[in-house]
Amino acid sequence: MGKDQDQEQRGPRSNLVSGATLERDRERRYAELFRELDLNQDGRVDINELRTGLSARGLHRGEAEEIVLESDQNHDGLLDFQEFSQYLLAHEKRLWLMFHSLDRNHDGRIDVGEIKHLLHKLGIKVTTEQASRILQSMDRDGTMTIDWIEWRDHFLFNPFHNMEEIVHYWKHSHMFDIGEHLTVPDEFSEKERRSGLVWRQLVAGAMAGAVSRTGTAPLDRIKVFLQVHGMSSRGVNLWSGLRGMVREGGVASLWRGNGINVLKIAPESAIKFMAYEQIKYRIRGSKEGGSLRVQERFLAGSLAGATAQTIIYPMEVLKTRLTLRTTGQYSGMCDCARQILRTEGVRVFYRGYLPNTLGIIPYAGIDLAVYETLKNAWLQRFCVDSADPGVLVLLGCGTVSSTCGQLASYPLALIRTRMQAQANSDGEPKLSMLGQFRHIVSQDGVLGLYRGITPNFLKVIPAVSISYVVYEHMKKLLGVGH
Repeated sequence: MGKDQDQEQRGPRSNLVSGATLERDRERRYAELFRELDLNQDGRVDINELRTGLSARGLHRGEAEEIVLESDQNHDGLLDFQEFSQYLLAHEKRLWLMFHSLDRNHDGRIDVGEIKHLLHKLGIKVTTEQASRILQSMDRDGTMTIDWIEWRDHFLFNPFHNMEEIVHYWKHSHMFDIGEHLTVPDEFSEKERRSGLVWRQLVAGAMAGAVSRTGTAPLDRIKVFLQVHGMSSRGVNLWSGLRGMVREGGVASLWRGNGINVLKIAPESAIKFMAYEQIKYRIRGSKEGGSLRVQERFLAGSLAGATAQTIIYPMEVLKTRLTLRTTGQYSGMCDCARQILRTEGVRVFYRGYLPNTLGIIPYAGIDLAVYETLKNAWLQRFCVDSADPGVLVLLGCGTVSSTCGQLASYPLALIRTRMQAQANSDGEPKLSMLGQFRHIVSQDGVLGLYRGITPNFLKVIPAVSISYVVYEHMKKLLGVGH
């Protein structure tokens, strides 16, 4: 145990003395932790106090329920000092066994090579850099090794029971849906696929996306309105546009087009994930190929996104038409599809497909690169009490990366929406992608290519936040681990 470990390796008589010292030190440490958690100083720690204490340590508040369930011997929902101490002692023994199983050379320290070996043994291939980031999240003294004290303190309030749970915690990443672009999920092991974890993750992600998009639908509708009517509505801004929509069709009109927007999330998520797995297999030559390098992940993510968009793109066209419809124009999604098919033909369902597909590449590449760069920079610079950089850091990285991606791809998204909105009408030519670009620049200038981007920016933070909260709750309901 660092110093404790040296004491344990001495002779029997010395061990009697050091054992008593260790017991006193442990009891003093437990008493100090208990006092910190017992906020109202009543000699009991309840679930809310434990949640607050875990949150202050940068840990997931959801672990509190599991700790109470395991340690509350009299089932009163409160932990007294004896119950608290017994739980920590039992948990430390588990951590001690895990530490020694990881410490292959028995030098009392865990290094990068030992972390890589463990992950490879469990079928997860990682680079030295990735293993180093895992180690740095626990390394408090900057030695690039982990001693027993660092290991124990890092996992003391994480109720893991075996190394598999810790490895899953290390490698698992969140899926965020920050609007129109779903993040491709991290690689899953064969065991996770067989257990159904993959599909529970996709359900959780789809539900988070559905709630998030519904919550920010008014901003999405005004964005589409400004994109399409930019040249004919120079005096229209965010607030006047919202007021005009409410006057035309009531408050409910702010959610026009949201139904199909929500409906396409689940198939888009599933298709993107399945395509990602197959593309990864082709790139790496193995279905259990572990983590992809940055350029491989970018290529796989872009191709998976393009595949999903190709299949669900007709729903994108329907969404744009339903978003822009006036009161009574269509009775519903099926009626909209029938009218478009009858008057404009099948090809209209892929109008704007080229700028949409081209837009995936800069968005996916920049979003991913900025997100990974910011997150890794934070992990390397700051010492945190979790292998996860924390909720606020992840939300911040997601917000900044999404904003950068949107700035790069927004002109293509605007052209795509204009092309989707073009309906058959006498005397109005259907402009191509380049034709739309020239028309927008000639009428509104270069800034016209960013028409409607304000509501797009405004929805990023609430969309990410709503997604995260719903995703975490859905994971708990579906039994998906952290």
